[in-house]
Amino acid sequence: MGNADLRDLAVIETVAYDDLAGSVVAVDAHNWLYRYLTTTVKFTRDSAYTTAGGEEVANLIGVVQGLPKFFEHDVTPVFVFDGGVTDLKKDEVQKRREQRERYEEQLEAAREAGDSAEVATLDSRTQRLTGTIVDTTRELLELLDVPVVDAPAEGEAQAARMARSGAVDYAGTEDYDALLFGSPSTLRQLTSKGDPERMELDATLSEHDLTWEQLVDVGILCGTDFNDGVSGIGPKTAVKTVREYGDIWGVFEARDVYIENVDRIRTLFLDPPVVDDVTVETGVEPDIEAAREFVVGEWDVAADEVERGFERIADATIQTGLDRWT
Repeated sequence: MGNADLRDLAVIETVAYDDLAGSVVAVDAHNWLYRYLTTTVKFTRDSAYTTAGGEEVANLIGVVQGLPKFFEHDVTPVFVFDGGVTDLKKDEVQKRREQRERYEEQLEAAREAGDSAEVATLDSRTQRLTGTIVDTTRELLELLDVPVVDAPAEGEAQAARMARSGAVDYAGTEDYDALLFGSPSTLRQLTSKGDPERMELDATLSEHDLTWEQLVDVGILCGTDFNDGVSGIGPKTAVKTVREYGDIWGVFEARDVYIENVDRIRTLFLDPPVVDDVTVETGVEPDIEAAREFVVGEWDVAADEVERGFERIADATIQTGLDRWT
């Protein structure tokens, strides 16, 4: 999920990774994994992540290259995987499928034309999280003893609830809708080279003199993965009108507009299907040798693409000197 219009409203600041030492982050697994998957496909030779049977597992390279950053800064990641998709999201899913099909057509044309640069770009855009990619990712995380949580629906909603309940310190996702799901503090840019961004709910509400419920109304008016927004209403106008009329129903009445299923959409953000009382075990013991054998031996991933990642995980184990990484 993700409403980019919320970027204009969210209170966000860059935070040094060193300041996050000792923190636990509930990471939106599909969101995090997709970014590493597409990056790996774009910048890594196909043969490095293609098995003898022709199956592509670029995700394994992405995971090994992406995890060390958490370990090196004494941050415990908890990967939260999506469950079922609500029927309200079917239109968004269909749009993404159609866009991917257009990219696949362009990819075939680029291959026929011998345009390697365009092939790399389009190949990354046609990636999707297959059952094999999700299953092998989970098994690798298990070998590295990284905690995993299964969400009944949206992983982002589960991560937000875990942050809200205090089970973790932060939700971790690139999407701004974490605000609408009520995450008090969210880390973005966890897959970038620099320091992450921290997005604060209370500061955002205070900045715009809104309640959480009103912020959800603002997001719905602008548009979410569950609905199209109202034509002519951008983030600033949405804030102004919600403050003026009190809530989304007041805006509907004043502007003579309506959004179908608004009650259900509102509930999906304010009270989504999640697992409560999640306990996070941080005393983990990554089995690097078993993980290396799984990636390189069992799935034919090129050793030179993952060796540095495994070395960094091993080095982080020594450097932190903490029980949970030993």
